[in-house]
Amino acid sequence: MALLRSKSSLLWFLVVVTAHVTEAADKPMQRMILTGEDEVFWESKGNTFNLRSRKTSRTGTAAGPEPGDQAAAFRVPTLDGEFIYQPGAFQGSLVIHAFTNKSGFLECMWSSEASLSSLVQELPDSTQLLFLSLDDSAVSDALWMREQLQRAAAAHSKKEVLSRLHFSPVPVFALGNWIPSVLYYWGCTGHNCGLSQAVFTSKGWKMPVIIKRLDARYDWLMGHWAQRAYQLIDAGDGCDVSPSVAGAVAWVSEGSCSFFTKVQSMAKSNASGVLVYALPGNPIQDMNCVGDECYSPLVIPAAMVHLEPSVAQALRFGQPVNVSFQITPSPNIFISVDQQGALAEMGWFLYPTFSFINWQAQWFDFYSDLWTKLQSPAKVVSVFDKVQMQGDKGAVATVDLPLGLLDFDTLELDASLSCPSRRDSSCAQWDHTVQLFVCCDHLSPYCNMELGRWITAFRRGIGRWLTDVSPLIPLLDTNKCTFTMKTVPWAMPWIVSLNLRFSNGNQTGKGVEKLHPFRVTSLYSGGTFDKNYNGRYQPIKFPVPASTKKVELYAVITGHGSDENGCGEFCVTSHHFLINTVYNNTRIFDSAGTALGCAMRVKEGAVPNEHGTWLYGRGGWCDGLQVNPWRIDITKQLDMSELESNTVVYFGLFGGQNPNPTQQPGYIIMSSFLVFYK
Repeated sequence: MALLRSKSSLLWFLVVVTAHVTEAADKPMQRMILTGEDEVFWESKGNTFNLRSRKTSRTGTAAGPEPGDQAAAFRVPTLDGEFIYQPGAFQGSLVIHAFTNKSGFLECMWSSEASLSSLVQELPDSTQLLFLSLDDSAVSDALWMREQLQRAAAAHSKKEVLSRLHFSPVPVFALGNWIPSVLYYWGCTGHNCGLSQAVFTSKGWKMPVIIKRLDARYDWLMGHWAQRAYQLIDAGDGCDVSPSVAGAVAWVSEGSCSFFTKVQSMAKSNASGVLVYALPGNPIQDMNCVGDECYSPLVIPAAMVHLEPSVAQALRFGQPVNVSFQITPSPNIFISVDQQGALAEMGWFLYPTFSFINWQAQWFDFYSDLWTKLQSPAKVVSVFDKVQMQGDKGAVATVDLPLGLLDFDTLELDASLSCPSRRDSSCAQWDHTVQLFVCCDHLSPYCNMELGRWITAFRRGIGRWLTDVSPLIPLLDTNKCTFTMKTVPWAMPWIVSLNLRFSNGNQTGKGVEKLHPFRVTSLYSGGTFDKNYNGRYQPIKFPVPASTKKVELYAVITGHGSDENGCGEFCVTSHHFLINTVYNNTRIFDSAGTALGCAMRVKEGAVPNEHGTWLYGRGGWCDGLQVNPWRIDITKQLDMSELESNTVVYFGLFGGQNPNPTQQPGYIIMSSFLVFYK
């Protein structure tokens, strides 16, 4: 738990800070210069806080802390006393958010009822939040932020969460600890930060008018503002086609119709883009499509801003106005400390909601649980230790395996994918399939079988997973094996680590008798998901070896690519293994294409807050996650005699029918086996 000291001194602090801000407002603005040897700090004496500077004896300036470094102790005054972070004594994770009123993104995030509700309802119990302000208005910002969340907590009967939310009235520039250094040194390059602005100019104006903006949802409107000036034309509420805006940016009011209707009408009018202004007193909103609207492609950019009186007046009097768009760099506004006390980035917020904080916090919980699991007894064999994986070859290593493999009944793959540097910005773009192949005997039918599969995260380097592949222990049929981990050769490099963990305790049945896999029979692979997909699969006859006590169907299946139906990445496909023409064992990817299908799997280890549309459900996989094997006990479906009296056949369907795309068919990657235990 964080320590909170008495708030009695804080009352004096609020008075002192408010008085200084008020006094400064009546004086000419002065420039404050700190030399490289000056250090700003808060000094507490009795019931007062003073901002002072002192000389330091540094001979050089350090680059700054990096993700993964241990967070140092600090203390910050808050509205409810002093917040103290002490490494080793602090339980759980900590998220630090620096608010600024200069950000349209943050204004929306803090004004949206859905966003506020998500925080008070879904924040994990293990996580605490420290809210700061980058602005001179830190006191009023802290009070406003607390009021917003108190109201949301009361509305959802979640007042208990408030004990884990801490609001500091001290501006970031005056904290005097390491937090400002990290916020400024890490900077802000994600979708959620940097100050997005609209710049208006007009003949006769001495200065441009610059206001904050919030672009429409990235995953709805993917058009971008060009680096040029556009003419701005008033189009009323924008709900109807207006030929006058052709080639210009349309200036439209909110209300009267949906955001989709406004953008669609202006696109039909050949506008170059749309600026929707909020009505007086209303906050900037998250512009998005709803329902079937999202399936109508629109190619022009759009953004929301506040109504700027000088712009509205100029347009009303027929004065030409131009608008351009810029993003001003800012310090980072979200950083964190995980359960192990390490500094961590927060990733990319696709749209303005506190849900992204919740997802990162859920991942911290996952990783803490994973770390605990990794402390359990096991025989660990290191295959790759921070080895670069790139190109046709990938990462390759030959290792000696422990003697007596049959003494173990559990094999887990402890795999991680990190980036060339410690920042997410160095991570590979796009998501790719990573496969692990093993060969222990070049003459064995098991040589170069797939042992594991993962999907890379999109520009995040924190992924680590533990995958149980115990049924495939028979693939390791000698004590020296070569492992190859690879993805597509054109992908940017990943740094891979892989340990094999051998242990006992994998329960294959309810009885006390422990069963071990002793034979694996390869079945079917995937292919192009088109009208000929199922034609390539024929029934396979197989016997059950003597002494077999159990038989499992084991398959790793993922869908990729996108035809007109989104297959196989974003469509619901079903995969069937028919045993003895009677027993249909079916795997259905029913979350494929859902808006939050993969966000719901963060608790399982899916890397949160990646670039791109990582949240959407996929066909059997998620960005930044292992592909879990699908295992079905089929013992009771079989004739257990040694005769070749059993058959299995596979087929894959879309919408209950054979796939039949008209263009750009997707494909299925599949490894499937029968596993025999004794």
